[in-house]
Amino acid sequence: MKQQFKEEIDNNEEFQNLIQELITNNTVQQMKNYRQHYETTCFDHCYVASYYCYLICKKYHLDYKSATRAAMLHDLFLYDWRIKNGRKGFHAFTHGKLACKNACELFDLNPKEKDIITKHMWPVTPALPKSAEGFILTLVDKYCAISESLEVIKSQLFMKKAFRYAYLFLSLIIIKI
Repeated sequence: MKQQFKEEIDNNEEFQNLIQELITNNTVQQMKNYRQHYETTCFDHCYVASYYCYLICKKYHLDYKSATRAAMLHDLFLYDWRIKNGRKGFHAFTHGKLACKNACELFDLNPKEKDIITKHMWPVTPALPKSAEGFILTLVDKYCAISESLEVIKSQLFMKKAFRYAYLFLSLIIIKI
């Protein structure tokens, strides 16, 4: 996560107040021990997704409190999803329900928050979110996953000299046009 963006998130007092109870919980803190996409932890992934949901839902006068809280908990599954380890079903299809179950054991969630968490993997899972906030998390989650993945891929590509020269050459061509 870029430092300037992290500071923006950390300094947003209203956002921090909404998730304070969640992020100070020991179980939620354990999300820092599991990678989500490449080098991004589950905690950081949910933290950023939660902030985007907060901004979007607040801008459009939606239930930004429920969306923010649900987004912070949407991947509360606490295992390395790359390792099967006796779990039934594919992670993409099952972790929404598990995250909701885990979150409900720790916090008093409203029905909208439960629905948002459970159905955030649509269209991978067939159940549609019931609310606009649920669709927003679905899209934000995909955006964050792609951003986190591309950031690593981009950094790996530009470590190779040939790709740096190809990028420079392509840039010069585009500028010339």
